[in-house]
Amino acid sequence: MASPAFEEIAETFEFLDDWEDRYRHVIELGREMPPLDEAFRVPATKVDGCASQVWILPRIDGEGTGARFDFQGESDAMIVRGLVAILHALYSGLTVAEVGRVDAPAELGRLGLNEHLSSQRSNGLRAMVERIRKVAAEAAAG
Repeated sequence: MASPAFEEIAETFEFLDDWEDRYRHVIELGREMPPLDEAFRVPATKVDGCASQVWILPRIDGEGTGARFDFQGESDAMIVRGLVAILHALYSGLTVAEVGRVDAPAELGRLGLNEHLSSQRSNGLRAMVERIRKVAAEAAAG
């Protein structure tokens, strides 16, 4: 149940044979993201469990299970900023109900990230996914 934006990333990853090229692509995805305003880099938006500093600012458009999910994100580490961009592609535009049904480990596994991220980065990625799912579940519950 991946978005077209995520499918595009997955297709690019299939084309890039070398992990170093994929790593550079992840960094480039992060560079293309608009920066998160300093005013939103606060404890309430900070993701715990990440070795790097990560902030996720959710935006919910509408109410109930049909509300649309989006977010802005930021990190002080280039690779993590790229991971935020990948998660944005995976979740942005879905309804809050759909967010809960995304099998993030399987979708991210298609990119081969599991084998190439340090355990700290993997834990941080899981923490970001958990934060996104929690926010969407709270919005769906009203």
